[in-house]
Amino acid sequence: MKAVIIDYNAGNIRSVENALKRLGVASVITADEQLIRNADKVIFPGVGEAATTMSFLKERGLDLLIKSLTKPVLGICLGMQLMCRYSEEGDTQCLGIFDTEVKRFINQRHEDKVPHMGWNTLYNMKGKLLKGLPADPYVYFVHSYYVPVGDYTAATTDYIQPFSAAMQKDNFYATQFHPEKSGSIGEQILKNFLFEI
Repeated sequence: MKAVIIDYNAGNIRSVENALKRLGVASVITADEQLIRNADKVIFPGVGEAATTMSFLKERGLDLLIKSLTKPVLGICLGMQLMCRYSEEGDTQCLGIFDTEVKRFINQRHEDKVPHMGWNTLYNMKGKLLKGLPADPYVYFVHSYYVPVGDYTAATTDYIQPFSAAMQKDNFYATQFHPEKSGSIGEQILKNFLFEI
């Protein structure tokens, strides 16, 4: 299997590479169009800021490339947010794969902390990416922006309010949480993406 991690100046790329290695899958970290197009599976990770990251993608033509992919693509954290149409972070026009907006968390109570950082439960799970998980699995989040629950939501989490923890449309899959940092649950999700989709 040829797995590619898109290299676009974002954090957490090495931790994704290491998570795949633990599953016996060697990956290539690249921004090369042919390598990305020829991959069996493409991972679009991300830790960073939306506007800066979109500028970087556009400068290299990666914005058009990602949208045109027909192989399975997995967006993680910022990668998922950039797959949406628009983000309030930096007033950013994003890729538009998911026709929805990314919003900033607004504290409702004193104890609400932004960024949302830590372990939360998934519920209302559906689709192949989340197949075989136990009830109420815990996964790890770090983010200040969220995608409201909508047509593309494949799993929901509650923090301040319900939001999309995972999304899916056609060959595009995405998680707001970090599967590479989510222990055995995250490992199962990556296995599903690599071997079942």
